[in-house]
Amino acid sequence: MTTPLRAVSTRLVRAVGQTAGPAPRVVVSGNAAVPWDLLTLVDTSLEQYRLFMLNAPAGIPTRAGIVHETPFVGPGMRRLTSLRYIPSRLSQVPHLFTTATPPDVVCLHTSAPSGSNVSLGVEVNILPAAIEAARARGALVLAQLNPAMPYTYGDAEIPLSSIDAALWVDQPLGDTPRTLQGHGPPQTGALAQLGRVVSDRVRDGSVLQLGIGRVPDAVLPGLLERRGLGIWSEMISDGVMTLDQTGALSTGRSIVASFVMGSAQLYKWADHNERLRLLRTETTNDPALIARNTAMVSINTALQVDLFGQANASRIAGRIHSGFGGQIDFIEGALHAEGGQALMALQSWHPTADTSTIIAMIDEPVTSFQHTAVITEQGVAEIWGNDEQAQARELIEQAAHPSVRAELWEEARALGLA
Repeated sequence: MTTPLRAVSTRLVRAVGQTAGPAPRVVVSGNAAVPWDLLTLVDTSLEQYRLFMLNAPAGIPTRAGIVHETPFVGPGMRRLTSLRYIPSRLSQVPHLFTTATPPDVVCLHTSAPSGSNVSLGVEVNILPAAIEAARARGALVLAQLNPAMPYTYGDAEIPLSSIDAALWVDQPLGDTPRTLQGHGPPQTGALAQLGRVVSDRVRDGSVLQLGIGRVPDAVLPGLLERRGLGIWSEMISDGVMTLDQTGALSTGRSIVASFVMGSAQLYKWADHNERLRLLRTETTNDPALIARNTAMVSINTALQVDLFGQANASRIAGRIHSGFGGQIDFIEGALHAEGGQALMALQSWHPTADTSTIIAMIDEPVTSFQHTAVITEQGVAEIWGNDEQAQARELIEQAAHPSVRAELWEEARALGLA
């Protein structure tokens, strides 16, 4: 049985005082599953603490006394002076809980109980590992129980007995803010063209991983006529629901992901959907398991790609913008899959920064490199299997914006690539 909410605050202060120092680590569901009422309770109960959350939205506590920890920076933590970014592949984040960043409190946002279980709903991700680490060290597991949270299956189902204390709410999830989903301005002609070029690489029967943001969204219209597609992805959004509803997905295989983020309609589709299996990050992002999917197609994006085929998807002007996420995990897995492709897709010209996204050499830390192909609205630059001179030529002639090709050729020669 769970402890009533009126006892949670006192117990919380007492428990963390016994297991942690003056700044206990509080691991909280992120993305679209933030337990806002529970987080408020924690924030008012603890003078100082470390808030560990993935892709935190705007509105999280940011007062003095809080250190913000994350391996993937969301809008709520971006540019905070209190931010402590922890570089890590997403597949490795669960291991942090038994090594470098053990939890003192874990805060979940779950469904209402069904029998002796609750469901983590739209956010499985790193949470099972956090719960296990907390239980092993006598730390506190708290939950915000919400009948509006979709009941999902797979690793989402956890025993109610693993929760020490619970807060009941009845609040619709609503639409996830588009800023949290990684969306920007409406799709331009160039972005729509990019989506068409990428979708042309996807054949019937392919298994897809789609990252967050406008580029994956642009790819989806070109996939509606495909058949027999599979999904093995870190996250899924409304586009996967649309593929399912239009008959593009195979009905003979599960839809595999680690978290769900999108519209209220998406959450309704996910509720008690037996074809949807939400699995822990150690499974969805394991490159060896990803590689078992024949014709695996990983579609990701970046801020910049250079003439050596290196991609920067994490930093802007030296400041962390997001993080590795699952990009490296899925690129590695797709490259090892039979018939697999690791595609890096981006517009050739950054519409906000007003600059080329294909550059001579990246001066930021590199997120990933050596993809199967780099794709822009200009065309496809084949990377895998080519020598570095051929890679540079492909990137300049097939992917770069025409206005910068002459300059890139000059820089290529200076780098010994031409």
